[in-house]
Amino acid sequence: MFNFSRRKQKPQQSYSQSQSPVAPKVTATYISATTELQGTMHVDGNLQVDGIVHGGVHVSNDVVIAQSGLVEGPELRGHNIIIHGVVKAKIHAEGQLTLKSTARLEGDVTASALNMEAGAFYVGYIATTESKVLPGSDPLPELMGRGNEYEGPLQPNVDYVPDSYGRQF
Repeated sequence: MFNFSRRKQKPQQSYSQSQSPVAPKVTATYISATTELQGTMHVDGNLQVDGIVHGGVHVSNDVVIAQSGLVEGPELRGHNIIIHGVVKAKIHAEGQLTLKSTARLEGDVTASALNMEAGAFYVGYIATTESKVLPGSDPLPELMGRGNEYEGPLQPNVDYVPDSYGRQF
């Protein structure tokens, strides 16, 4: 009645361990509270820092700096970055940067989004990677007085006129 023999059949694929049909798991790297590292870190996966890192940190996925964690270096890069502890570095978050209430951050930030809880401390400049600026406005503000030499205290722009006694006011 039905003839299925004319249909082309797909060849069955055999997968080795290196070619899994399931998406690979994201690995996690953990720096414990008793660990102190110095140097540049490159992490393929997620990173959680409970200890101390002196140096640059480059992470392909998400980063969590615990309340006991400290990162001090030229740069901290990751997708989503959550800070509970202390970071003294320039931050580049491809996704969202979250500063929890116990966070202490010193450094310039470039992120797609910023979430800052009450009590978090931050010193630096923030720039977003999304170009959502108002029409007709400059994307970066022009700062006055940067790069000029100190010219002494400001003097009032007043013409001195002598009074009837010869004094100048």
